[in-house]
Amino acid sequence: MGGKSVLNPVVLAFIAGAVVSWGVYVPIVHRAAEQLHSSLRAFLFVGVAYFLTAVLIPLALIFIFNYDPTTRGQTPNFNIGPVSWGVAAGIAGAAGALCVIFAATNAGKGGALYVAPLVFAGAPIINTIVTMTIFHPAKKMPEIPFFLGLLLAACGAALVMIYKPAPDTPHPAPAAALSTDASEAAANPTPTE
Repeated sequence: MGGKSVLNPVVLAFIAGAVVSWGVYVPIVHRAAEQLHSSLRAFLFVGVAYFLTAVLIPLALIFIFNYDPTTRGQTPNFNIGPVSWGVAAGIAGAAGALCVIFAATNAGKGGALYVAPLVFAGAPIINTIVTMTIFHPAKKMPEIPFFLGLLLAACGAALVMIYKPAPDTPHPAPAAALSTDASEAAANPTPTE
């Protein structure tokens, strides 16, 4: 029953959109932090982007165009309980984004290469545990292959961490070698005949 909904082309299209968006997120935000010389400044502009896409667009659709295709026939509301869950989700998302930015920045130039796989291997495991135990408790435990998939995701994260590329060792610049040769030649002039 669950497999049929995942095979829905609309669901798959949105999954692909999330995979691509989140897949490029870490390298893009890492580049922003490097060029801004500040993780907090990069995070600030992530917030600006969230404001533009997650606040202004829904406000325009709901209040200006009176259009909300996501209600599915139910009466939408702004009750405090559901609003609180939405804010909590936003805080979790923003905290995760900040952690990713700090992790990638502190990991150095190649950090985005292994920070993202670790985050995106670990997050689904946490998601599955929290969903099964708190938000939608499972009436029947999934079959063994399901848990094997989680175990393989954890093993994948461990392998990424163990075998992450080593940082490049700095090589002396060719100009420095040439200046050393020139200074040696000046110190030891060759006799002329």
